[in-house]
Amino acid sequence: MIYRDFQDLKLSGLGMGAMRLPVIDGDDSKIDAAAAEEMVACAMEHGINYYDTAWGYHDGQSEIVMGNALKKYPRESFYLATKFPGYDLSNMDKVEQIFEEQLQKCQVEYFDFYLFHNVCEMNIDAYLDEKYRIYDYLMEQKRNGRIRHLGFSAHGSYDVIKRFLDAYGESMEFCQLQINYLDWTFQNAKEKMELLAEHGIPVWVMEPLRGGKLASLSEENTEKLRALRPDEDTPAWAFRFLQTLPEVKMVLSGMSNMEQLLANIHTYEEDLPLNEEEMQTLLGIADGMLRKKTLPCTACHYCVSHCPQELDIPELLSLYNEHCFTEGGFIAPMALSSWPEEKKPGACVGCRSCEAVCPQQIKISEAMADFAQKLEL
Repeated sequence: MIYRDFQDLKLSGLGMGAMRLPVIDGDDSKIDAAAAEEMVACAMEHGINYYDTAWGYHDGQSEIVMGNALKKYPRESFYLATKFPGYDLSNMDKVEQIFEEQLQKCQVEYFDFYLFHNVCEMNIDAYLDEKYRIYDYLMEQKRNGRIRHLGFSAHGSYDVIKRFLDAYGESMEFCQLQINYLDWTFQNAKEKMELLAEHGIPVWVMEPLRGGKLASLSEENTEKLRALRPDEDTPAWAFRFLQTLPEVKMVLSGMSNMEQLLANIHTYEEDLPLNEEEMQTLLGIADGMLRKKTLPCTACHYCVSHCPQELDIPELLSLYNEHCFTEGGFIAPMALSSWPEEKKPGACVGCRSCEAVCPQQIKISEAMADFAQKLEL
C-alpha cells in the first residue's frame, strides 16, 4: 500500500468510502453488514487505514455499520472521517445534537477527520451564518480533542469555495473535491485545486471513477490506453491520473464488492504516475467523451447582453451540460435551488436573440426548454 504524508500522519493513498457499501435486494438503506465487515477486514489487512462515512449515507445506516466493523480493531490502527450534514438545511441548527449522535453511532470518542459536508450554492449562506454556530461548535470540539482534523467537502462552484475559504480557510486542514480526468476541466477541478493550493490546503478526492463512468470506456478509447500501458486495467488509469497530482493526499473510492476493493488495492501497491504523453491521451479521451454529450459553450458571454431576461446563459449551459452528461444527478438541481425563479432556465422566453450572436451557433432556447423540462421530472 502506498502512503501519503499528512502533517505527522501516514495515510494510505487509498481510502475506503462508505457511500456505496454492499446492500440487500438493491435497497440502499439495507446494508449487507456481513459483506461490509468482510471488506473492512480485507482493507485493514492490506494496509488501508482511512475510512470515510457520513450522516446521510445509506439512509443513515453507514455510520452504524462502519462503527460496528471498525470497533474490532485498535482505535489507533485506523482513521475515521464523517461529516456534518449541511446538505440538508433543516440540520443547520442541530450541529451539537448530530455530532453527539454520530459519536454514538460510530462507537468512538473522537473523529480523526471531520468535514463540513458538501459546501455548495444551496447552503453557503447558512454555513457562514454565525447564528447556527456550526463553525464555532466544531472548532470547540477540535480544541477538546473530539475532532483531530477539520476540513470540508465541496460540490459547489469556484466562487462558492472561495467564499468559504475567505471565511474559514485559516482553520481548514483539508478539502474533499470531486476530481477525475473528466471533471478536470468539466467541473473546473483544476482551478479549484489551484485555489486550495493558494491557501496551503491539501486535497482529498471523491468520485475518482465518476460514479463508475470511468471504470469502462469505449473499445476505441480502451485501445488507445492499452497501446501505452498494455497491462493497466481501465479503472486504474483514473487512479494513476490522481497519483500524478502532488496536491492529492487521499483518494476515496466507494467500493460495492470485494472484487472492486481488491482491484483498487492492487492499483495502490505502487505509484505509477502518468508521463506527459499518457496525460495528454487521457485528457483527450475525456474531451472526446464530453463533446459527444455536451454543448460547446465557451462562456464568451455575447449571449448575456442580448437576453431580455438577463439570464446567466453560460452558467445555465454549464449546469445543463453537467445534468445531461450525468443523466440526472443532484449537482444542477442543488446549484439552481439557490437561484430566483426569474433566473432559472424556465424563465427563457425563447426569443432567440442570444442565438443570433452565439459564435458556436448553439440552439440556446431549445437547451433552456429541455433543461426546464428535465428539472421538473
